Amino acid sequence: MPDPKQWLHNYGDYLYSIAVLKTNDKETAEDLVQETFLSAIKALPGFKGESNEKTWLTAILNNKIIDYYRKKDVLKNADSYLIETDQSFYGSFFEPDNSSSGHWTKTANPEPWNMSTDEALTRNDFYKMLDYCIGKMPAKLAPVFIAKYIDEDDSEKICKDFDISSSNYWVIIHRTKILMRKCLETNWFKK
Repeated sequence: MPDPKQWLHNYGDYLYSIAVLKTNDKETAEDLVQETFLSAIKALPGFKGESNEKTWLTAILNNKIIDYYRKKDVLKNADSYLIETDQSFYGSFFEPDNSSSGHWTKTANPEPWNMSTDEALTRNDFYKMLDYCIGKMPAKLAPVFIAKYIDEDDSEKICKDFDISSSNYWVIIHRTKILMRKCLETNWFKK
């Protein structure tokens, strides 16, 4: 049976690191972890032991984070945002006359990375840089990137959780991949 007295000691740092990564705000992360523990205490009689405590608490936290973004309405008016930023975003990375065909500008053209991906992934510093790059993403894009590439949620779930259309989802994913590549290239692989 789970022991709530041990949760903060056993899982507090872990849950907090997830919340900070996904919200990019330390105070919000603290609040979400507290809310997670409170919800877990309330739900404790229904805990069936089908998963371990850590998995169960992480699932509760992930639901709290989704609720947080829903309340903030981060992706409200995603259509408008994507349309308004379309020209400036693509103009930063692609040649104007060829933006739809994918011709990169000279300054945005992807460069070869100097180390293997496996080498980079084994370094703790890489995760700090990943967190930094996620923090640099526009607030309307980051939650979808995190859901897709950190949580590994499928597109249908992400669209439902964030109440966005499939087409907006794919535009957001496309943009976040470009932004992440550029950020990692500039701040990690060129070092």
